[in-house]
This record gives sequence, C-alpha cells and structure tokens, in this order.
Amino acid sequence: MELWNITDLQAEPNSALSNCTVDTSYRFTFYQVSYSVIFLLGLATNGMALRRLCSTLRTMNSTAIYLASLSTADLFFVISLPMRIYYYHQKSRAVSHKTGDLSSWNPGAGYCQVTFILKYISLYGGIFFLVCIAVDRYWAVVHPLASPHRRMRIAQVVSGGIWCLVLGLSVCLPLLYLAASHQHQPCLFDPSSYRHRTIILVALGLVMGSFLLPTLTLCYSYCRVMTVLRNSRRRSHRRNHRYTLRVIYLVLGVHLLCFLPYHVNLLGYTLTQVKLVPHCGLAKVTMAAHPVVLSLASFNCCLNPLVYYFSSSLLHREAPRGRVRGSK
Repeated sequence: MELWNITDLQAEPNSALSNCTVDTSYRFTFYQVSYSVIFLLGLATNGMALRRLCSTLRTMNSTAIYLASLSTADLFFVISLPMRIYYYHQKSRAVSHKTGDLSSWNPGAGYCQVTFILKYISLYGGIFFLVCIAVDRYWAVVHPLASPHRRMRIAQVVSGGIWCLVLGLSVCLPLLYLAASHQHQPCLFDPSSYRHRTIILVALGLVMGSFLLPTLTLCYSYCRVMTVLRNSRRRSHRRNHRYTLRVIYLVLGVHLLCFLPYHVNLLGYTLTQVKLVPHCGLAKVTMAAHPVVLSLASFNCCLNPLVYYFSSSLLHREAPRGRVRGSK
C-alpha cells in the first residue's frame, strides 16, 4: 500500500535486487500501530479545525480558504486509514499462518485504486495547500496594500485549480501503477520488466516534480518575507509581520520534516530497484527506513492543524471589512 509497495516487492523472486534483502517484518505491526494513532489524532484535530473554520464563515479570508482545503484533503487520507490497517492486518496474518507467504492474501484492483487515490489527495493536496498558505503570507507582507477581497477571489480560484490538479494526479498515478502491476497481484510491481520500469520512472518523475516545485516556491516565499522584514523600520509593521513569520516557520518546518525524508528515501529505493543505481547498501537502508518515513509523511495530517492554530489570529485580523460589517 505504499507508493509502489516496495516493502512487499522484496519478497518477489523476480525483484531487481532479490539477493539484497533486509528483514522488515516489523512493518506490519508498525503500520497498524502508527496508522491507528494517526487515524484517531487526524480525525479529531482536522474535524475540530474544519468545524471552527466553518463556524467563522462571516470572517473568512484567503488564509482560511487554504486552511479549509488543507483540512479537507487531510480528512480524505484519514478516512482511508481503516482500509490500510486492515490490509496490514491481513498481511500480518499471512506471515504468521503461511510461513511468510505474502502473496497468500492480495486485495483486488479496486481496493488498491481507492486507497492510492485517497492517499495522493492528502499527500499532494497537503503539499500544495501548505505552499499556498506560505505564498499567501508572502503576498500579505510584500504587497500589504492588496485588497483582501481580491486575495479572497484569487484564493478561491487557486484552490479550485489545485483541487483539479490534485484529483487529476491522484487518479493518473494509480492508473500508471495498475498498468505496471501483476495480473493476479494488482498491488505489486515487477521492476525487472522493461515496460514496468519505464512506467515506474514516469510515475517517479511526476511524484518528485510535485514535491520539488512546491518546495522551491515555499523557500522563495520564505526568503522574500525575511528580506522585507529586515528592511522594515516601523515597529508596528514588525509586530504585524511577526504573526506571518511564525506561520511560515511552521509551514516550512512541517513541510520539510514530513515530506523531505519520504521523497529522498523513495528516490534512492526506486533507483536501486530499477538498476539505475545497483547499490546493495543503499537498497537495504532505504528498504528498512521506508515504513518510518512513510508514517512520518502520513503524520503530516496531524501536524497541519497546528498551522490553523497559529494562523487563527490572522483569520480575524485580515478579514475583509465588508463581510465583518455586514455580519453586525
């Protein structure tokens, strides 16, 4: 149930590095425990954040629109976690009762498609909307005279475009995986096949691009905001910008902490599996680390509500004046 189920792949006899294996049997129990914790925390925190955002519709601003989209994307992943927990529970039973035969239980193609789609909606929806929040903060600092109503309209259009992009990507990637999977084992890939290898590399390119471009945008926004803050001489401006700086610090920290280890590890493992980097040591390290970095990336849906918490003062401070007056 990972990006291309690399931890299951090592049990396949045709694997590119079938003689270079490492014991990752701990992953079944680890995933069940970590996903159970993420499910409970993610459901509670995102549910409360979305409820609070919906209760303040009269004072919604551009930041609130991105936060609402972020919480919605996270909930897509949270509702898929029971399916993932069940998947690893069945795999764990297969290992204990079938002497390690992981192929004794395999879900159908529809099961894999649904869980993949829900995962990517959350993963890349989370990345894109985190970046939108940082860019929105950048815009508020670098262009402070911009109309809040105009920023609201821009946020609505951008959020709609990102949802279309995320849904398209979330459907496209599972279709690529399905084309490269085994006929009777739709959740597993064979990287030794040239056709499958090409599909895997295309999917990897899409995934890495969907991570690197937002990361560069995030870093650029952060640097520009820092430049403006250094050049600001008025203390009142510095106090107002302090909230923005706090939000960008948090967004950058959550983004790099959750997504950087996962994508770096994924890149190393994939390149070893398709024999572009035939390094046994790298294959072992990335294979063993994958359950940890995947759970860390998944834990992002529990950390995102912190962005809402630290942005709550901005929701009222920058609310469009016309809406506030109309609500009185």
